[in-house]
Amino acid sequence: MLLSQTMRWFLKILGVAVFASTALAQEASDTPEKTEDSPYEQLQLLARTMQLIRQDYVDESKTGYTDLAHNALRGLLDQLDPHSQFMDAKNFKNMQEDTRSEFGGLGVVVTERGGVLTVLNPMEDTPGFRAGLLPGDQILKINGESTEQLNVNSAVEKLRGQAGESVTLTIKRPSTGEIKDHELVREIIKVPSVKDAQILPPRPPSTTRVGYVRITQLNEPTATELSAELDKLEKLGMDALVLDLRHNPGGLLGSAVDVAGQFLPPNTLVVFTEGRTPSREYRTSTKPKPIRKYPLVVLTNYASASGSEIVAGALKDLDRALVVGETTFGKGSVQSVIALPDGSAARLTTAKYFTPGRKLIHEHGVAPHIRATLSQKEEVDLLRYRREREDRSKSGAVIWDPQLERAVDALQGSLLHAKNN
Repeated sequence: MLLSQTMRWFLKILGVAVFASTALAQEASDTPEKTEDSPYEQLQLLARTMQLIRQDYVDESKTGYTDLAHNALRGLLDQLDPHSQFMDAKNFKNMQEDTRSEFGGLGVVVTERGGVLTVLNPMEDTPGFRAGLLPGDQILKINGESTEQLNVNSAVEKLRGQAGESVTLTIKRPSTGEIKDHELVREIIKVPSVKDAQILPPRPPSTTRVGYVRITQLNEPTATELSAELDKLEKLGMDALVLDLRHNPGGLLGSAVDVAGQFLPPNTLVVFTEGRTPSREYRTSTKPKPIRKYPLVVLTNYASASGSEIVAGALKDLDRALVVGETTFGKGSVQSVIALPDGSAARLTTAKYFTPGRKLIHEHGVAPHIRATLSQKEEVDLLRYRREREDRSKSGAVIWDPQLERAVDALQGSLLHAKNN
């Protein structure tokens, strides 16, 4: 609310200053050095610059008040950090559609690594996934335009758009040094967030029924979808569960809390935030419900980020699950989205996430109890296996997944220990 009021005040002052006498634009350019950071004086400076653009810039079509104000706000937020962003009305609507698991785009989740736009994860069943893009691929150009000066938010704007339109990505694969153009066609991306729920094939001589569920991201329907799949697996006699959060880029905070809440008692602390505003706690629902008490392993890797780190961190700190795999990405900052009066919005980093045990997630990640890694070839084979799963169902082909195998071993060991004690 405070940010929204500040923005309205800013726009109001800006409008008054811009419409003021043109004498403002004709004042002497040299002004005394200021010793204080005065908001009014800086707004005057911004308004003067805007008026000069309106008055003298060669291309009048680019000098509309709305365009100039939005460009100023975009620069204002983009310079803060990679996750703060100004969204015009169209992009704000796209973001809202994204959280509902449907949007127009390529299905490529991107991040910034070492100043280079990098693929964090190609979402399954999307153009980026089918084109063979892999985590770690570097996007050098979008439609021939270098990404060197683009931040993550600006890149996402270029990747998304109308379904049916083609986009050419120039991709460099660091592992081979190969640079290749990929022409992809945008689609309406419908992303079911809960996948592959099943009872894994038993590993003789054990008869343990180990369930498996993979969550690809955390959106509005995720917790409900997960609950339904868990109910089905429990009816099949599931003894233990592997919750796979590998390559999960996160999503909604509320969804992360609700997913963790599937395995925790009511009113349990899942995560808390600290920032400029007072600390805030996020807890599981207070509504009584049956608690799923079977042994649990959470699978993570370097591309498990944001909301998926909240789930893993909470279940780890509260001794509810073993975490197996790799240390997570370490994206643990809070972005608040504040709607502005003209239908646009400001996404602003306002705090950082801490696990129930007061461990900072941001730039640290969540470390596993049991470290298990995939070689580059194994990871490529696993992603290709998922990409071709329809053909696999016909051919009966299988894939070696050492991380999943290690998770199953850990669960069987846990069940054996509980049986003998």
